Amino acid sequence: MSLENTIEGLRSELSTYLDTNRINQVRRAYYYAEQAHEGQMRKSGDRYITHPLAVARILAGLKLDHQSLMAAMLHDVIEDTGIPKDALAEQFGEDVAELVDGVSKLTQIEFRSRAEAQAENFQKMTLAMARDIRVILVKLADRLHNMRTLGPMPYEKRQRIATETLDIYAPIANRLGMHALSTELEDLGFASLHPMRSRYISKAVDKLRGSHREIIEEIRGRLQEKLEERGLPGRIMGREKHLNSIYNKMKFKQKSFYEIMDVYAFRIITDTEDDCYRILGAVHSLYKPMPGRFKDYIAMPKANGYQSLHTTLFGMHVNIEIQIRTEEMEHIANDGIAAHWMYKNEPSNVTSVNQTRVDRWVKGLMEMRERADDSLEFIEHVKVDLFPDEIYVFTPRGKIMELPRGATPVDFAYAIHTDIGNATVACRINRNLGSLSKPLQSGQTVEIITAPGARPNPAWLSFVVTGKARSSIRHTLKSQKMAESLDLGRTLLKKSLDGFGARLSDIDDAQKQAVVNHNQVNSFDDLVSEIGLGNRMAYLVARQLVSGAEREDSGGEVRDIQGGDNEPITIQGTEGMLVHFATCCKPIPGDPVVGVMDSGSGMTIHSDTCSRLPEDDEGRSRLTHLTWAKDITDEFSVELRVELERQRGLIAEIANAVAMADGNIERINVDELDARFGVVSLVVKVHGRKHLARVMRRVRNIKAVTSISRVKY
Repeated sequence: MSLENTIEGLRSELSTYLDTNRINQVRRAYYYAEQAHEGQMRKSGDRYITHPLAVARILAGLKLDHQSLMAAMLHDVIEDTGIPKDALAEQFGEDVAELVDGVSKLTQIEFRSRAEAQAENFQKMTLAMARDIRVILVKLADRLHNMRTLGPMPYEKRQRIATETLDIYAPIANRLGMHALSTELEDLGFASLHPMRSRYISKAVDKLRGSHREIIEEIRGRLQEKLEERGLPGRIMGREKHLNSIYNKMKFKQKSFYEIMDVYAFRIITDTEDDCYRILGAVHSLYKPMPGRFKDYIAMPKANGYQSLHTTLFGMHVNIEIQIRTEEMEHIANDGIAAHWMYKNEPSNVTSVNQTRVDRWVKGLMEMRERADDSLEFIEHVKVDLFPDEIYVFTPRGKIMELPRGATPVDFAYAIHTDIGNATVACRINRNLGSLSKPLQSGQTVEIITAPGARPNPAWLSFVVTGKARSSIRHTLKSQKMAESLDLGRTLLKKSLDGFGARLSDIDDAQKQAVVNHNQVNSFDDLVSEIGLGNRMAYLVARQLVSGAEREDSGGEVRDIQGGDNEPITIQGTEGMLVHFATCCKPIPGDPVVGVMDSGSGMTIHSDTCSRLPEDDEGRSRLTHLTWAKDITDEFSVELRVELERQRGLIAEIANAVAMADGNIERINVDELDARFGVVSLVVKVHGRKHLARVMRRVRNIKAVTSISRVKY
């Protein structure tokens, strides 16, 4: 068939849904591309123009708009022929030129094995999708034709392109709901990566299908009879399992080939949503449904817009899988977001909802991209969204929320809104208080309890699964840490400057800038944050500010930066992420305390008699002296050692004594010494030294207790 006939073949296909003017624009783009690629050949020996034409035909099969088809014709022109974007804009309009430019940039992306380069490129792809989703549709069609004609390529290039297809492009097609394109990409990728396995499974499928033909026809006949008997419209199609899908089930679900294939799959396409449910009733009256195998994706569509009823029946000694959907749902299941253009002139509820879902996903990708510190973190967040296995839960008002399997109430909270997630303190599952870390189940009603001023807990990162929750928590914790490090750093710097008889407000901007340059940081705030994080010493920066950065390195005696009678720093006990209480001496309000700066993690507060503190004079001179605020209401852990005579019910008596003194037991351990005496290790929560004295007095008053003491390591 000549090229002219091929473009004419495309023209007749386009005439089914485009007007003459638009078809002529597509033809004009074809002739322009043909001229631009004149003399260029593909590895197969075909003229290069056959490739853009084939890409346009794939998009025509999806009934995409004329601009996408023009971009398909021209998608290699900028890169391969040197024609600039401006020239295309002049000839075909700004929209088409932007599409071609977007596809050209994606074509330059090579997802090589270096993780960072791959992640960077994925960000570029996200940006292109955000600007115009059609860019990725043209790119997917381009990739599909390249996969179909991969044969003449060198082995290594074939392997790289196939791996990239399975890792990146097939999952994106699936996430956009384009099932037909996604499965073909998967099967072509699988055949290229594992040709022997692909051939073996393909032969086994053909053999099995031949031997099962009679039983397939019998089941189809019975289903058809039942529909006719009830006057229900519906065409019944056999459903084939795809090679890559079979291989993955064998590999990851540890199933044998015959286990996977011992299922007879059918699809029934009908007219209306109402007919879908009537047909479901009809097939359930014909064969018994298997419990727990019914899924209603019409009432609760998948994240990519897929809708269908799924049921598994047991009949004629075999399992029968049936999918029931309308014609429109069939188009959406196969073509996903591309079906939006098919119904553009007669928009329906299904396509507009599907478009909204994709827009929401792409918008979510952009939000995650803005929050991520680097491209590797971004791709980590996105992975779970590209491989979803959904659950469906309800808000208290009955709105359905779809989440990936394994999602927790914290993921649910962030799915509603970032601010709700950040302020979460508890949740109710089906009206009962539930755990924030326990994975949700489909059908549960989830209510999030928030509190003003609440902040995300770093421990949440160990159990959240959605990219949005993970990126939002990290972003908020980073912002919080920055604010706290700036605050703590400023307090420490002012304290150190006091020791030199200077004030921060008296130091001019030129001197601050000189110190910033000397320390090689971006700004004075960054330098102050570094002090708060424990990466720099406050007294050294203070000395630089007072004496001049250039003279600071010349040595000289280090003075006691506490400045003798200066006031110590007051701590509230709730300073946040950068002030920690030492687990060795467990200081509580009322204890004399000092602060030790730990590189990167801020200040750790120790009792001033702690054995872990530095012994030498220089080390001790660099400790920060602290004092407790008067109105602390927080609880602090204290470990007590109780020696006692053994007798029945004594643990209950100790617990009661602690409770009577308004204490709270966190942990209790019993160590037996001998038959008569024992030792109890007790960790209790108290408000301060006075409260601790009250608790110890109550415990000491128990008759069997011989001694009680506070434990410090």
